[in-house]
Amino acid sequence: MRDEERQLWRVGGVSCVMVSCCSGAELQVRHDSKDRQDDFDIVLRELYPTKSDLYERSNELRQEYETR
Repeated sequence: MRDEERQLWRVGGVSCVMVSCCSGAELQVRHDSKDRQDDFDIVLRELYPTKSDLYERSNELRQEYETR
C-alpha cells in the first residue's frame, strides 16, 4: 500500500506535511533546502495514531511559525 502525502500549510520556506497510511499518520515540518532547488530538509517528525490529533498539532505549529 502506498502512503498518502498532503501539505497542510506553508509559511515562507517552511511547510507542514501529513504522511498517512493504514497504521496512522506522520507529521513532518520541512524547511526548503538552500543548497538544492525543489528539495527540503525534515526538521521535525512526529507520529500520531489519528489524523485529528495530527491536525490539532499542525495548527499549533502553524501559529508558532506565523509569529516568528
